[in-house]
Amino acid sequence: MTSPMTKTQPELAAEDPFLWLEDRNSKEALDWVHRQNAVTVAELQGDPSYQSAFETALDLMTAEDNIPVGAALAGHVYNFWQDKTNALGLWRRTTVASYKTDKPEWETIIDCDQLSAKEGVKWVFGGASRLYPDFDHCLLSMSPDGGDASEMREFDIATKSFVEDGFRAPASKSGFSWLDKDTVIVSAAFEEDDKTQSGYPRVIKLWRRGTKLEDATPIFEGEKHHLAVGGGVEFDGDKRYVLLGRTIDFFTSHSFLRLASGENRRVPLPDDATDTAIFKGQLVFGVRSPWTAPDGTPCLPDGLYSVDFDRWIETGTFGPLETLLEPAHRVSIAGLARTQDRLFINLMDNVRGKVVVCDRTDKGWSLKPVGLPDNGNVGISHAEHFGASVSFSFTDFLTPSSIIWSDDDGEMLQTVKSQPARFDASPYISEQFEARSRDGTMIPYFVVRRRDQTGPAPALLYGYGGFEVPLLPGYAGIRGRLWLDKGNAYVQANIRGGGEFGPAWHQAALKGKRQKAFDDFAAVAEDVVRRGITTAAQLGIQGGSNGGLLTGVSLTQRPDLFGAVIIDVPLLDMLRYTELPPGASWIAEYGDPSKPEEAAWLGVYSPYQHVAADAAYPPVLLMTSTADDRVHPGHARKMAARLQAAGHGRTMFFEETEGGHGGRGDRRPQAAQTAMRYVFLQRALSTEPKSGSRFSENPVLD
Repeated sequence: MTSPMTKTQPELAAEDPFLWLEDRNSKEALDWVHRQNAVTVAELQGDPSYQSAFETALDLMTAEDNIPVGAALAGHVYNFWQDKTNALGLWRRTTVASYKTDKPEWETIIDCDQLSAKEGVKWVFGGASRLYPDFDHCLLSMSPDGGDASEMREFDIATKSFVEDGFRAPASKSGFSWLDKDTVIVSAAFEEDDKTQSGYPRVIKLWRRGTKLEDATPIFEGEKHHLAVGGGVEFDGDKRYVLLGRTIDFFTSHSFLRLASGENRRVPLPDDATDTAIFKGQLVFGVRSPWTAPDGTPCLPDGLYSVDFDRWIETGTFGPLETLLEPAHRVSIAGLARTQDRLFINLMDNVRGKVVVCDRTDKGWSLKPVGLPDNGNVGISHAEHFGASVSFSFTDFLTPSSIIWSDDDGEMLQTVKSQPARFDASPYISEQFEARSRDGTMIPYFVVRRRDQTGPAPALLYGYGGFEVPLLPGYAGIRGRLWLDKGNAYVQANIRGGGEFGPAWHQAALKGKRQKAFDDFAAVAEDVVRRGITTAAQLGIQGGSNGGLLTGVSLTQRPDLFGAVIIDVPLLDMLRYTELPPGASWIAEYGDPSKPEEAAWLGVYSPYQHVAADAAYPPVLLMTSTADDRVHPGHARKMAARLQAAGHGRTMFFEETEGGHGGRGDRRPQAAQTAMRYVFLQRALSTEPKSGSRFSENPVLD
């Protein structure tokens, strides 16, 4: 008998009764979506607790006293703001001095709600590339539906208007940055020939003012199978570098410097270089795997190294390397940022944050810690590239976020913004434990629960475990109000595949080793039960995107460990994920199902292929978005349909029609989905499911 993992993609497609649900906007598929939504809305929004939960979520998402996180540039702090009045948001600015006050005087640059009403398109703000050195003109990015594809228009900040006959391009996944006031660097993804197989830019062009976009001059290309290309200008003091990049996959790339002659010269870094910056003539970089530099210097993951960049430009060869930061056990690099005169390194030390500030003189590098709070999640909110201002964020599970500001490169620090408490944290405690995974690796995780908890309580376990992305402690007022305040616990797992401990932690669960991430998550679930924090019947799990794959696998592999499963914007059909754009971009993470040996390991865990009619699955809620152009909604649709067809009536599905992968745009649909998730969890993990509902033992199937 032929197993699913040994069949070709065409064979699998021919046997897939729900393949039609992959047609994103077909009438048949959308009719199915609407029927599913109607059932789920009636069940969850019809619950007596829903309206209060929705109002709480919306109030907190749009509260006037939320922190206006901003970045300083040329004397102003820029911020994007949404509240109940401004559902789609305001892009605005204020002076640095005003920002530090309790009530800044904001100047609106663009009102997305007004623009949307005027043009009849629900525009979602996507950011702006500003023109050096005056920063008064920008290339404004706006999505028509909250997806990744955006339209670009040139905008004059001083006049608060679009530039007549200025640069403008239709919605696509292209990228735009300024070369000079009359030239835009376009990373093009308009026509099919411009795109990689993942749907991202393949060609970089120079677009001159007054010419047509289709007449832009190509200057750089990638291959069709590459992930993407991109280009932009980097400043180091008064020096300007035009940098072009060819991203091979998520973790490898080639960087090029465009010389005045028109030559694109490859920067001789290893393919998996990471954390790069140009600072005071030095090229700073890290590596994902050990690399020996041309001068014999060994470079190790979680370290930082530098080389004289200007010397390389002059000679074409790397000179001696310097070690900027030595690797340390369970310390990893979260990111770099620079002001005009200082380089800042954001570190994670056993999943807790800290920041180091670096200077470069004739004597070499000097490093010292920035005096920020300990034992929490510390991040760099902004660093002014052409100035000396820098700000940091601090939070943990029980401490509201704050912004700590410096106008002098991190020397003098001032807390300028603090979010008010959204719930009383005094009854709760945050603890860090470790669980032993199947192969013996110790997996850290956090638990937030009541100090006086004496027996098992309902708990929500959250995980991700992919793409070198770490899960860090963070305050969430909605979670506090809608979950913790009801006597429940929250658990956050730092499983392999993530970036909590640098590249090695990620690579331990890469491609054919993916099962380790799933084993880690199961080990944490077993450990919280063993410790008496919760029981399997009271343990709910949630994950989105790659985390949706995690919870989907957890459902099909270990349904006995959980009482409820939330699967958000997920990947689930791992034998067809590359057929659903832009799935091919993740081959470096998961593997290629078109190759039999890689399809074999994907087929072992792919949730969609492992739905079993005779399994005892807990209640499941799948959520996705029609407008999601990053992870195709077909994954969630097909999984819900297959579960229901197999007789698992405690499966609910909801698809929002807008908002894209990250739920951008209007906060009201986001608040509704948030409330529905918590209603689902509370009902599924209660000991007395409502008779006749999808949580009962004999659910009514539609």
